[in-house]
Amino acid sequence: MESINRMAIELVDEALDFADELGIEGYELDSGATVIDFGVDADGGVEAGMLLAEIQTAGLATVQTRMGDVAGTPRPVVELSTDRPALALLCSQKAGWELVFDDYDGLGSGPARALVGEEEEFHHLGYYDEFDLTALTVESIDLPTDEVAEHVADMCGVEPSAVFLPTYATGSLAGSVTGAARAAELAVFNLFEAGYEPASIVSATGSAPLAPVSYDESVAMSRTNDAVAYGGRVHLTVAEDFDDFDQAISTAGDEYGVPFEDVFDDAEWDFDEVDPGVFGPAQATIDVIDGPTYTLGETDEEVLAESFGL
Repeated sequence: MESINRMAIELVDEALDFADELGIEGYELDSGATVIDFGVDADGGVEAGMLLAEIQTAGLATVQTRMGDVAGTPRPVVELSTDRPALALLCSQKAGWELVFDDYDGLGSGPARALVGEEEEFHHLGYYDEFDLTALTVESIDLPTDEVAEHVADMCGVEPSAVFLPTYATGSLAGSVTGAARAAELAVFNLFEAGYEPASIVSATGSAPLAPVSYDESVAMSRTNDAVAYGGRVHLTVAEDFDDFDQAISTAGDEYGVPFEDVFDDAEWDFDEVDPGVFGPAQATIDVIDGPTYTLGETDEEVLAESFGL
């Protein structure tokens, strides 16, 4: 398998080459690391968000938009499809790297995680990347500092000048796009957590509506989770049957049926107190090759309409 960091860096180069057209901004820190603002101070946009989702999946997924509707109103839908779901979704796109410092808080996803290889997904799949450049996309309301870049470089075993940090706030257009693009990733991760072999997932496609942008990060976080948990739809083609495919979908509809803002309020915004089962797509169809087809869950437009202010 070719280096997923190498593939992601090609997309990072594309982002820098077309920064003006995408409404993003790249600049170099004193350490030599490169920050690319996709939606903190920069405006970004839907096209920027789609390219960001491609970087997060290391070029192993196709990301596109189409027009759909929520509660009878036109609404863009973000769709992601990959034939390498274990690598693209678990080893790259998953937001598995917490960046917590005295004056900085962010969440990292992307192929840099594969250079560190400390998460269970890498041990299970036996995939560890090696490359001299790396990309870690950062979800934060603040742009990364040299302290963040040097930490990433140290963990990845590269020079700070080899680190690229595409960064976006949840409350940005790029943030709404990448949030919606996680429907398939969450389904695959939930199955992995339930004991299913991720290498048996042959293909994954997911979609979710684009949440309205709010510069209030709490509102944005709630809406992007609502978009997936109540409007996300996933199709998986798998090689092996499983008794617990229902673990792929969100339990939010069964347990809450209310927007995530209320769910998070009830937990006093302590995410450790939120049932992890609520994070997932609303609906999934799973085709077992030479086996049965499972259709699980359903979308909930009433909750989406309330969350989106429709």
